[in-house]
Amino acid sequence: MESMYDAVMTVFLILVSLGLFACLYRSVKGPTTADRIISINMTGTAVISIILLLGFLLGEAYLADVALVYALISFLAVVLLVRIFVALNRRRGGEDGNDA
Repeated sequence: MESMYDAVMTVFLILVSLGLFACLYRSVKGPTTADRIISINMTGTAVISIILLLGFLLGEAYLADVALVYALISFLAVVLLVRIFVALNRRRGGEDGNDA
């Protein structure tokens, strides 16, 4: 039964990794800055999921603490990016959130 859990977790790890690469692509190619910020937030969430899955697969409980610290840092980084985006958008006089 344990090998079944390992196989399922490995499949989940691969799927989350593929989603991570899709988010990274969107953060580079995003049509607007808002899309890029959301993509960066999703990237952080995917990394947290990968850390937790690896912690479960490896049996290392301390990785949950690492994931928690990473979540806090990721949250603060996204809040900072949004504040910078809003300030730059106000300076340009735009209200709709588009880059153009």
